[in-house]
Amino acid sequence: MKKHNFYAGPSILPEYTIKNTAEAVLDFAGTGLSVMEVSHRSKEFVAVMEEAQALFKEILDIPQGYEVLFLGGGASTQFCMVPYNLLKKKAAYLNTGSWASKALKEAKLFGEVVEVASSKDANFNYIPKGYQVPDDADYLHITTNNTIYGTEIKEDLDLKVPLVADMSSDIFSRPLDVSRYALIYGGAQKNLGPAGVAFVVVKTDILGKAGREIPTMLDYRTHVEKGSMFNTPPVLPVFAALQTLKWLKQQGGVAAMQKRNREKAALLYNEIDRNKLFKATVTNEEDRSLMNICFVMNDDYAELEKEFLDFATGRGMVGIKGHRSVGGFRASTYNALPLESVKALVETMQEFEKKH
Repeated sequence: MKKHNFYAGPSILPEYTIKNTAEAVLDFAGTGLSVMEVSHRSKEFVAVMEEAQALFKEILDIPQGYEVLFLGGGASTQFCMVPYNLLKKKAAYLNTGSWASKALKEAKLFGEVVEVASSKDANFNYIPKGYQVPDDADYLHITTNNTIYGTEIKEDLDLKVPLVADMSSDIFSRPLDVSRYALIYGGAQKNLGPAGVAFVVVKTDILGKAGREIPTMLDYRTHVEKGSMFNTPPVLPVFAALQTLKWLKQQGGVAAMQKRNREKAALLYNEIDRNKLFKATVTNEEDRSLMNICFVMNDDYAELEKEFLDFATGRGMVGIKGHRSVGGFRASTYNALPLESVKALVETMQEFEKKH
């Protein structure tokens, strides 16, 4: 039976990435050694790092004055690195979910934090609008896509203050105007590669102004100056990320990804809205995520939740159980998920409806 992988992360990767990484585990770049056992200072791996950084810049059309970093520690370490490096007196945070809340909590260790708006009052099922960002804020932090609750900010905000974005789960899913951001970061394990590496896109002229001593490993300048090679980088995840970047370019880049993602999301949301058994947890259509589509049983059919999960699992749907804080179901439709898998899930929902 074919498996359809809807896991929220670590999640589906392109077959191209898996195949090439598997081959490199056995023989990397003709060295006769595994990519897991070569020096990160070897010319073969230095070439991997340099190509990954260059392709990252090319695919997102990153302007001059920005650098791409590959770091350990996942996005959660960035929750503290961002304020450590950028917060002088006051930072603004938009609270749209669990990860945004955690980032906000870390920032409070370094200075005043203003929560400009929050959707916690409705279990984070919408993106706040019309909030004011203090003109004297050192930056505004946003989480563009909320994997647990299924909301997404789909446009690039235009602000007077520097903009920092956690794009762990929607990076490369659409074109970006990177010039509107001071810093973009995220974990790789949604749309880029396996768990174990985080990416950072940073405008270098914002660094070195926080007025505090920063531990060497937590100072972005360390990694900019050393090309992400100050210490041993996560070699295997970086290699795999390079394969995904090559695949993205082959597929037509982020514009092609956006078109596919809209098609996949429309297909599934239309079925959720049509099917008598289900309802979306995010009712405001403009706030609905294209990456993590969350839904529950309609009130009259709540008792069928486990039965549907078993039914779908039996038809090859993997990872659709919703996060414990929301319940129900979550279909993660990242770049590498084929339209075929979304069609299979829709057909499964239709079959289950006929039973009831």
